Amino acid sequence: MAIILVRAASPGLSAADSISHQGTLQCSTLLKTKRPAARRWMPCSLIGLHPSDVGRPSPAVYSSLAVNPAGEAVVSSEQKVYDVVLKQAALLKRQLRTPVLDARPQDMDMPRNGLKEAYDRCGEICEEYAKTFYLGTMLMTEERRRAIWAIYVWCRRTDELVDGPNANYITPTALDRWEKRLEDLFTGRPYDMLDAALSDTISRFPIDIQPFRDMIEGMRSDLRKTRYNNFDELYMYCYYVAGTVGLMSVPVMGIATESKATTESVYSAALALGIANQLTNILRDVGEDARRGRIYLPQDELAQAGLSDEDIFKGVVTNRWRNFMKRQIKRARMFFEEAERGVTELSQASRWPVWASLLLYRQILDEIEANDYNNFTKRAYVGKGKKLLALPVAYGKSLLLPCSLRNGQT
Repeated sequence: MAIILVRAASPGLSAADSISHQGTLQCSTLLKTKRPAARRWMPCSLIGLHPSDVGRPSPAVYSSLAVNPAGEAVVSSEQKVYDVVLKQAALLKRQLRTPVLDARPQDMDMPRNGLKEAYDRCGEICEEYAKTFYLGTMLMTEERRRAIWAIYVWCRRTDELVDGPNANYITPTALDRWEKRLEDLFTGRPYDMLDAALSDTISRFPIDIQPFRDMIEGMRSDLRKTRYNNFDELYMYCYYVAGTVGLMSVPVMGIATESKATTESVYSAALALGIANQLTNILRDVGEDARRGRIYLPQDELAQAGLSDEDIFKGVVTNRWRNFMKRQIKRARMFFEEAERGVTELSQASRWPVWASLLLYRQILDEIEANDYNNFTKRAYVGKGKKLLALPVAYGKSLLLPCSLRNGQT
């Protein structure tokens, strides 16, 4: 399931330290290592997702058939993404049929206790920037918990390349270098401590490189694109920057042995949570994005509502804006509803952090409504008290039977 990290600003986090616009790799104190790294490891900065639907693909109501400028029907973004879902599900099923022995590269040069230090640092970062999610991982086995931390950190570092304080220095070439580093760590050649944690993780679980590459492609979109003509385009963007996290995470989270749901449906629900989180993030940050010249809202739907870019830049809440926002919030909640059904199919120990993330992020939509849809000058956020209350609720939901079993009961 998608980890709660999507496109969130990180005050005080040094962005792009690991890849500068000159192409050099720079050091940072964020690793907090107590001894020098091994000769092949370089210190780096943190920067560098209706019960009867279970087992069926995502409903097509979310993204209609796309039409190109010539008026010709083309494959929608949702279908393109679902093809990726099918590939990831097939990979996991093959691994379940034929478990792979420890495939960690034997020549990976690392210091004594290097991997433990690497994973511990990933845990520290996860705790610092996603504490509720971090606490939820405590029920998972050590191997799964550490793997989720490693994935979280890589995603965070990737996101910060274009969304952090030094984002102006990032170029397409820098992202190309970051992708080359990704390819290297997938072949057992990590550049730094945090890369090494992920490199070890992918040797232990059937994780495919494509979602990672697709996330980097989402970062490239942020460098060249500031408008989205329709929801089909926005859906693909949401997949790139957030839905991918769900596809990365399912092999680590695991599917409950008693679940009757198809592997494809679990992956689809993980994707839905990522899409829901990103749509929520977009709705929360309308004002902030507008001040950066960005509008992550479907242009055709804005026009249908009688709104324009100028209305967003002015930042005045009107009845037209309220009605537009109600429809956008309704769509995001539909994705959350689909995601809920998939969470129940995960292995029980893995459900708690995902439920916590889902419940907290969905509450942001409630806060937007409570602010009378003023997401121009008011930032919707969930207070510490509500975050703490969400933990026991999430734990209770994690104990429920998978939806696929409850549906079969009479």
